[in-house]
Amino acid sequence: MEQSAFSKTHRNLEIWKRGRGLVKVIYELTSSFPPEERYGLTQQMRRCAVSFPSNIAEGHARAGTKEFLQFLSIAQGSLAELETQLYLASDLSYISDVEELMDEVNQLERMVYNLRMKLSA
Repeated sequence: MEQSAFSKTHRNLEIWKRGRGLVKVIYELTSSFPPEERYGLTQQMRRCAVSFPSNIAEGHARAGTKEFLQFLSIAQGSLAELETQLYLASDLSYISDVEELMDEVNQLERMVYNLRMKLSA
């Protein structure tokens, strides 16, 4: 299992650590967006990125596997939303190379899926 989903703290989970890295990248990326996007796409992308590791942490801190699975599902939804927003930012020419970042989002989606399958077993 991925550094044991049953560890005492979420801080030991690789998926949570990588989620924090994603937040940093999204904040850096959106800092160059046009000022008129401050309360639009910039804010929305940042919220989705922050939501991902936050839901992993909250779900892990809950009492049981069922609750953790629910929060992993929410985290997966945040990634799907962020993926859409990355494509929109690319369509609007706010970012030029979306593929490398999309690879990281896709890897995180796979990690969530695999963790959910292991917890469900």
